[in-house]
Amino acid sequence: MSQMTSRRAFLSAKAFREDSSIVRPPGSVVPGFVDQCTKCGDCVEACEEAVISLDPQGFPVFQPGDDPCTFCGDCAKACPTDALQFERVVDWPWRAEIQDGTCLSMNGVSCRVCQDNCEQNAIRFKLQRGGRATPLLEVDACNGCGACVALCPVNAVALQRQPTLQTEAIQ
Repeated sequence: MSQMTSRRAFLSAKAFREDSSIVRPPGSVVPGFVDQCTKCGDCVEACEEAVISLDPQGFPVFQPGDDPCTFCGDCAKACPTDALQFERVVDWPWRAEIQDGTCLSMNGVSCRVCQDNCEQNAIRFKLQRGGRATPLLEVDACNGCGACVALCPVNAVALQRQPTLQTEAIQ
């Protein structure tokens, strides 16, 4: 005997919700990106830093590489829809986050790859006893370019969406 699913249950299924943990290209509209993106790939072709690729479903994702994102906005300018908007590039909500447990420096191995490649000087290390150093991230200085994410040899750095302050217009 088969069980019928209500329309409400079907449409509210997690498979149809946009995953806010997926890092979309700078300028992406959230929520609503997957509804507006046509999967044309124009943003991927326009990105000179090659930090945008297509996920298995054909949607563009921010995939940091050896070169950091410069936030030039070429991807948003190339988008034929409103999925990417040039005006939103400056509102990039992603910042680096360092996982202390997997960081080589926290495990007694001398590594400063993230600090050495951070153009914003948002990452530094505080020396501890026993040859360890604690990574410190200045979130306000981090622009989320992804250089530290791509270059970390143990994937101890990831991009995390930062909460945005919502202000209401006072009337």
